[in-house]
Amino acid sequence: MTQNEKTNGGQITERIARNLRERVDQGGEHLQVKDVNGEHVGTVDHLDGDRVKLTRNDSSDGQHHYVALTQVESMDDVAVYLNITREEAMK
Repeated sequence: MTQNEKTNGGQITERIARNLRERVDQGGEHLQVKDVNGEHVGTVDHLDGDRVKLTRNDSSDGQHHYVALTQVESMDDVAVYLNITREEAMK
């Protein structure tokens, strides 16, 4: 997917989930995760059900963090873009 896809319902959320799974399953470089303001939140490790699991390497506390797929606004070949702030994502 080369263009951002906006989530406007379950179908697009499902499509983003499918694209994320394909990207991760292909063993390609992990996607960045950016918040609503463009701030770096983390890096996609993999999908865990209806959540995006972030790598520990980017975490300030050395722990995995999770972001719900409903908080994903769009994605492209470089990053996953959230509809929440970094602070909200790290709760």
